[in-house]
Amino acid sequence: MANMMNQNEIETLRELIKDVDTAMLTTVTEEGLVSRPMKTQEVEFDGDLWFFTKKETNKYEEIVHNQDVNVAYVGKSYVSIRGKAEIVEELGKKKELWSKVYETIMHTSYDDPNLILLKVNVEAAEYWEQGNFIKKIGFYYKRMTGQSSKSTDINETIELDH
Repeated sequence: MANMMNQNEIETLRELIKDVDTAMLTTVTEEGLVSRPMKTQEVEFDGDLWFFTKKETNKYEEIVHNQDVNVAYVGKSYVSIRGKAEIVEELGKKKELWSKVYETIMHTSYDDPNLILLKVNVEAAEYWEQGNFIKKIGFYYKRMTGQSSKSTDINETIELDH
């Protein structure tokens, strides 16, 4: 299905995160929340975020058990993105997103069976700009239920079909 979203809002979020090289990914563990730095994927943001990782990591196990994640970016603004993480092992997608930088960072190649992609399906985002109050962008997908979620906040909300 095609994304049906407000292009102005998606463009705002794209602009806020495009130059930030490292994001902090937060996952849920039995002990609580854990955050770690992740290299930002150089892909045009369209409502999903992508990260490379390996199966032999705690974050892989954490996402298998609980898909709720948060991704934080700090650049000219502060951006906090909430979503559901999905593990993607499709070789074609790994090849498409792979770059030489990852060979150096991860000491492997895109066809390594231990290498996976984390796809974060963005549900909502908040951002703060210097001197401004919090601004919210809500991305709501017709995912599993086929129903749109509604936000009762008075902040800006975007609804989209995915």
